[in-house]
Amino acid sequence: MKRITVIGLGNFGHILACRLYQLGHDVLAIDIRSEVVDAIGPFVTRAVVGDATNRQLLSEAGAEGADTAVVATGENLTASILSLLAVRDLGVKNIFVKVRSEDHARIVGQLGATDCIFPERESALSLASRVTSTKLLQYVQLGTDLSLQEMQVPAGWLGKTLRDLALPAKYRIQVVAVHDMLIDQMLPVPDPDRKLTPSDALLVAGNPSALESLASLN
Repeated sequence: MKRITVIGLGNFGHILACRLYQLGHDVLAIDIRSEVVDAIGPFVTRAVVGDATNRQLLSEAGAEGADTAVVATGENLTASILSLLAVRDLGVKNIFVKVRSEDHARIVGQLGATDCIFPERESALSLASRVTSTKLLQYVQLGTDLSLQEMQVPAGWLGKTLRDLALPAKYRIQVVAVHDMLIDQMLPVPDPDRKLTPSDALLVAGNPSALESLASLN
């Protein structure tokens, strides 16, 4: 269980805080609006009304020394930056910041953010990949040079093993798990000698351009 502070309870922050709590983490949710704090109260460990740019308030609320903080006040640039500085000064090592532009991302990166989150851009990229491929089931971009996607097994791969296919050498991608959709079971670190079946889906990782080329396979 991790101690996680979520600052800003718009749609993104609200959903994130609730999901983290469902996953078993200790979640402190903070927003300046009492109505959104009241709404999320039953679904997190602690919900606090207050200005998260105030380091003393954050400390008294329990944010000091948290494992992770997520600053989700992305529409308010000043509040985003000051909240980042406040949690950084309280000793939080992992700080994720929702940003609205490349300039915003550059600023918070220079101020110590662990990573920047572009929710709309990431959702749009995922949807673009899904709607242009009948084989793509899920898509997550993890950075400029790494993506993760779940895809149906191309017809030409059925009955073959991962060892037979030699995907790292041929396509520069790595299968990290096989999803047996018939029984809804995920098989991590798949057996390289197991033959692929029509009910399988593959969770593959690689460069976005390498993964894009898989979508054209029949």
